[in-house]
Amino acid sequence: METSARYILIGLFGIAAITGAFLFVYWLKAIGGPGQRVVYRVQFERTVSGLRAGSAVLFNGVRVGDVTGLTLNPDHPSRVTAEIAIGPDTPLRSDTRVDVDIQGLMGSPSLLLQGGSSASPRLSPGQVLIAEQSAGADTMQTARQTLQHIDNLLAENSEPLHNAITNFEKFSGALARNSDRVDGIVTGVERMTGSGPAAPPSKIITLRAPQAFPGLEKAAQAQLVVPDPTALLMLDTRKILIWSNDQGSSLADTQWSDNLPKLLQAKVIESFDRAGSLAAVAVPNDAFKADYQMLLDLRAFQIAREPMPTAQIEFSAKILNRDGKTIGTRIFQGSAAVQAIEASAVAAGFDRAFDTAARDLVVWGSALIHASGAGQPDSAKSLSSQ
Repeated sequence: METSARYILIGLFGIAAITGAFLFVYWLKAIGGPGQRVVYRVQFERTVSGLRAGSAVLFNGVRVGDVTGLTLNPDHPSRVTAEIAIGPDTPLRSDTRVDVDIQGLMGSPSLLLQGGSSASPRLSPGQVLIAEQSAGADTMQTARQTLQHIDNLLAENSEPLHNAITNFEKFSGALARNSDRVDGIVTGVERMTGSGPAAPPSKIITLRAPQAFPGLEKAAQAQLVVPDPTALLMLDTRKILIWSNDQGSSLADTQWSDNLPKLLQAKVIESFDRAGSLAAVAVPNDAFKADYQMLLDLRAFQIAREPMPTAQIEFSAKILNRDGKTIGTRIFQGSAAVQAIEASAVAAGFDRAFDTAARDLVVWGSALIHASGAGQPDSAKSLSSQ
């Protein structure tokens, strides 16, 4: 009994749900849908190509309803009657003009109602509105003329169009066959112009400044600036340069932490700072008043493969006093064997080569400045006398 009662309840619930759905659809369509509609008839005296049940009815461009049906008059073969359902507030009057409009070249036609005098009587639901003889003619004629122009254009240019399509097929085929080369060219152009992302190297190495400076004289109370070094364009790079039989290349997937001239400048300043042989060493700065400046010219910074892999560094240094007079010039060199052409071994070789050149530079520069100013440049003397 309990099972039967349960099935009865389920059945009643299903019937109630179906009935409710039907009632909701009826309410939505008849009451709660787009609102109350009133029906009018529009009479055309010519063809209304494309107009059909469901087409929109527009009043001054605003959609007010739909075409609900189209009928033919057996007694008047050229006459077509359209039944429309529109909102009851639509100001339809006896002199309202009727036309057929197409939304776009390929759009569906809609029935267009336009204007009417406020002095003209309003039409009652069910009354007939007579369309002008030319209704729809301009729109249809324009569409036909446009399509005819397109057809003529295609006919007149059929051979050039055929050739263009054939050439495009050949061009696309050539691109497909050479897609790898095209990708390489595009990548090269992006890297050359800097517009594309450059693939970052897997390893970045830098130089290590010397730690010990044997034979260094006592500190001179002088300030030194080191401007940006000069260098050949080939050396203004972050690549690890490799020379073999006068042919240059670079170490793949590895680069310096900065362009070589800037790296040399930074490590020379760091070397003087570690030595402590001068009062201060820095790059040119308006707030830093220097007694001397050191001009560096980078001449070599590469690995020579023959007769055995060797890291080679060479640069010249020129020291000028405050008056711009040269007080000393010298070329510094450093070289060290490289155990293997790979990142860690290359970095170790360049560290040893730079250690030699940088120690010589610091000792020479400090002694030269000390002797030139007798350990006390003019600026220091004036400060100590105050």
